[in-house]
Amino acid sequence: MSLKLINIGFGNVVSANRIISIVSPESAPIKRIITIARDNNKLVDATYGRRTRAVIVTDSDHVVLSAVQPETVGQRVLSHEEMSEDN
Repeated sequence: MSLKLINIGFGNVVSANRIISIVSPESAPIKRIITIARDNNKLVDATYGRRTRAVIVTDSDHVVLSAVQPETVGQRVLSHEEMSEDN
């Protein structure tokens, strides 16, 4: 198993193998997940002060905030997997 890193904006990367979901931050349940992660010191804010557009949930219960659209992050994950299959 190789380490696959996905760019989530501003030079920040997340391990593609650890991602469970990539969601939009507008709904109340996602806002609750962000609050709980902040309270448990499991929130990583990678927005650099910009508006949060994607919330990435990992298998270690960490929550990563990104200023990149969820569709963009998802496409990066998919294109990274396609590149891996070609090798």
